[in-house]
Amino acid sequence: MIYVDPKILERVNTWLTPFFDENTQQKIKDLIALEPKVLEDSFYKNLEFGTGGMRGIMGVGDNRINKYTLGKNTQGLSNYLKKQFPNQVIKVAIAYDCRHNSKKLSKLVADVFSGNGIQVYLFSDLRPTPELSFAVKHLDCQCGIVLTASHNPPEYNGYKVYWEDGGQLVPPQDGEIISEINSLEYTEVNFEANESLISYIDTEVDEAFAKASIENGTFNTPQEEKDQLKIVFTSLHGTSITMIPKVLQEAGYKNVTIVEEQAEPNGDFPTVVSPNPEEPEALKMAIDLAKKENADIVIGTDPDCDRLGIAVKNENGDFTIINGNQAMVIKTYFLLQQWKEKGKLNGNQFIASTIVSTPLIGKIANAFNVHYKEGLTGFKWIAKMIKDFPELDFIGGGEESFGYLIGDFVRDKDAVTAALLACEIAAQEKAKGKNLLQYLDEISENLGFYKEHLISIVKKGKEGAEEISNMMKQFRENPFTKIAGHQVVRIEDYLTSVARNTLTNTSETIDIPKSNVLIYFTEDGSKIAMRPSGTEPKIKFYISVHCNADESDTIETYLQKKLDTIISFLNNS
Repeated sequence: MIYVDPKILERVNTWLTPFFDENTQQKIKDLIALEPKVLEDSFYKNLEFGTGGMRGIMGVGDNRINKYTLGKNTQGLSNYLKKQFPNQVIKVAIAYDCRHNSKKLSKLVADVFSGNGIQVYLFSDLRPTPELSFAVKHLDCQCGIVLTASHNPPEYNGYKVYWEDGGQLVPPQDGEIISEINSLEYTEVNFEANESLISYIDTEVDEAFAKASIENGTFNTPQEEKDQLKIVFTSLHGTSITMIPKVLQEAGYKNVTIVEEQAEPNGDFPTVVSPNPEEPEALKMAIDLAKKENADIVIGTDPDCDRLGIAVKNENGDFTIINGNQAMVIKTYFLLQQWKEKGKLNGNQFIASTIVSTPLIGKIANAFNVHYKEGLTGFKWIAKMIKDFPELDFIGGGEESFGYLIGDFVRDKDAVTAALLACEIAAQEKAKGKNLLQYLDEISENLGFYKEHLISIVKKGKEGAEEISNMMKQFRENPFTKIAGHQVVRIEDYLTSVARNTLTNTSETIDIPKSNVLIYFTEDGSKIAMRPSGTEPKIKFYISVHCNADESDTIETYLQKKLDTIISFLNNS
C-alpha cells in the first residue's frame, strides 16, 4: 500500500475531475501507480514567483509548468489588471524562448488574456527576453509576459511577468497578484480565445529595439578599430541568434563568426551540459573556434539572451573567461569614463549592483563621484531603482551572475546591448595594444584587486528544499565567530533586516526588502554571502576576497589562496 499525504491527495483528486483533460488525468494515474515520489513533488505546493519569475519542471500538478498552472496564473493576472486599470484598454505583450512547449504555452497565455477582453501583442517567433521588456514600453502596454526558464535544464519552463515600466514584478505587487491567483479555482480560468484581440508582432519592434540597443551600446569607436576586432559568437541554441548578429552588423562589426553547431534554437541544448555562460564548459566550442579563427573575443548568451559570457584572447594567445563580476567592473568603469569625458557627470547619476556582487562596484562609484545603489539579487530590483529615483540618471548596473543593463530603455538585464558594449571596449583596447584583462588590471591597480567565487549546492525536490531551509536555520542560530581563522566583524541578516557589528555588539536596520540572505564580513575584508536560489533547487555561497596592489607581488596567487582557505572552511563546516 502506497501512502500519500491526505493534503496532497486532496490536490490530486481535484485534477482527476472532468474539467481536466483525459491525457492529464491519465498521467496522474500513472504517477499514482508507478511514481508516488514524483506525484508528491508535483502536488505538494504551488509554483512560486522567485527572483526571476516562476520556473518549474514541465508536467502535471500544482508544482509544475503546464496548461492549467499557467492558465490560472494568467486568469489571476487578468483579474488584477482589470482592477488596477479600470475603464482602460488593457494591452499585454508576450514573448517566448527556444524551450520545449514555449510557443504552444505562449499562445495559451494569449488565449486566456484575450478571453478576458485584453489586447495581446504576441511575437510570432522566439525573441530575446530584453526585447520583451523593451516592447512593453514601446507598445504602451500595462503588462508583459515571457515564457522562459533562462538557463535551467531542458525539462524546465517558466513565466516572467513585467509591468508597464518594463521591469519585473516586485513586492508588494507580486504578493497581491499571487493572492489573486490563489483565490481562484482552476474551473474559473477562461481558456476560450478572442482571436480578434491577438495581434502578432515582429519587425517593427525588432527594428526599434536594435536601434535603441545601438544608441545605448556604442561609444564613438572608429570604424577602422571595429574592422580590426575579430569576434566569435554563440547563441547556445537560444534566442540571441535573432538579434545579436543583426545588432553587431548594423553597429559596424563585420568580422563576426557564428558557432553554427549552436546557432539553431533547440530546447534540448544538445552541444552543452548546461546552456549557462556562467559555466566555463558552455563556451568551450566557441573558444575552440576562436583559436582556429585567431579571434580577439568570444561572446555567448544563455537561451533567453539576458546573460552574457565573455572570453578574451590573453597575452599567451590562449583564451580567458571573464566572470560576471569582472565583466560588470569593466563595463561600469568604461561607461563612467565615457560620461566623464563628455562632461556629463554632475553628481546626479547612479550605478547599481546587488548585495552578493563584488564590492569593487561601490569603489568605482566613489571614484567617479556618482551614487551607488545596491539591492537584492535579481534584476527586478535594479529596474525598481530606476523607477524609485527619477531624479537621477541611470548609467548602468549589473550582477555577478553575468547580467548587465546599460541605460533605461530596457528594464531587465540585456545581453544584446551588453554584447555590443563588450565589443566596443575590446575594439578600443585592441587599438591601444591591450585586451579586456589588461583593462581590468588597470582598474584594479587604482582601486584594489578583488577575486570572487561562487559555490552552488543542488538539493532537489521536497526533501532538498527542507534541507536548504535547515542549513539556513543553522547558519542563523549558530553563527560563525571566525571564518578561515579570521574574526567575523559584521553579520547582515536580510530576513530580519538587522546588521550586527560583532565587535561592538551594536545593530542597525537594513533598508532593503526582506530576503533569505545572510552575509558575513571578516576582519581581513572578506565577504561571504549565503542564499537559497529563487529559481533553482540550490543554495549558493558567494565569496569575495581582496588585497591592494602594494600588499602582494603575486596578487593572483595571494587571492586564490585566500579563496581556497574560505572554501575549505565552508566545506568542512
